[in-house]
Amino acid sequence: MRTLVSGSLLAASAVLCLGAGVAHAGSTPDVVGKKYSDAQTDISGAGLTAVVSTTVGDQKAWPDCLVTNTVARTVPAPENSGGSATNQLLVSLNCDDGEASNKGPGFSAASPEGKAAAAASSSAAAAASSSAAAAAPAA
Repeated sequence: MRTLVSGSLLAASAVLCLGAGVAHAGSTPDVVGKKYSDAQTDISGAGLTAVVSTTVGDQKAWPDCLVTNTVARTVPAPENSGGSATNQLLVSLNCDDGEASNKGPGFSAASPEGKAAAAASSSAAAAASSSAAAAAPAA
């Protein structure tokens, strides 16, 4: 009986120690789908430091990239420093621009971003063609 109780206490204390290094899930803002510049404001407002962990594409500058994933982590202070831990939010960025084609990278035509890019390019083409038709002299 004594072995069972001490084993349970050991397991419970191990769970508490391992869970202490993770930032609380309730304190991390939901910034997936936002531009990185907007996400940084929300992240710093929550008391976290934004850290770019991965990027895909190179068509846009970081502030204009879309956040595709986040992971919260706590970085402990260096040993014997007397400092405090740093709460960070690792972000993954998608820096592609527009719809993917055989000429360049971009969003998949099946993704919401790709559908929006395709709709924007087709409406811009339609507007350009109608303005060109209006500017042409009548025969």
